[in-house]
Amino acid sequence: MKLILRADVENLGILGDVVDVKPGYGRNFLLPQGLAMIATPANVKVFELERKKLEAKMEAVRAEAAGLAAQLEAASIIIPMHVGDNEKLYGSVTATMIGDALAAQGLDVDRRRILLDSSIRSLGEHPVRVRLHANVNAIVTVKVTAENVVYDDEPAKVEEAEAVVEAAAE
Repeated sequence: MKLILRADVENLGILGDVVDVKPGYGRNFLLPQGLAMIATPANVKVFELERKKLEAKMEAVRAEAAGLAAQLEAASIIIPMHVGDNEKLYGSVTATMIGDALAAQGLDVDRRRILLDSSIRSLGEHPVRVRLHANVNAIVTVKVTAENVVYDDEPAKVEEAEAVVEAAAE
């Protein structure tokens, strides 16, 4: 099935490419999503008339994704997890957890766009790729810590806990 792409499609082509795809992929995904149109002589003429508008729309989407990528790369994500012996995690860090941590910082990213190459099952910093657009990816550093670790920004809580322990000892 020959189609004209109306948007950039990852692993397939960019706006304006005439591609040959399997009928099911074209009929069930590309056409209903508005990502492509059937490559007939009449549709080629229609596409050429629409091309400038589609390119401007795609450029706006790409620019928005690039802006979000810059924000994501600047963000620091800390995910506390239950830790057992030998500092091994109970369970693993999921894309949903990373998405929730990003949402807490005001960065809305669909969890399906968070690409985990392998399970995160250890403490430390891990790079995670986020696909925001067909041509725009961001690398987010996720720091996995033990749940009982105290950070530098919590000295008041530490002092309160020490006071409670001292009072209980007396």
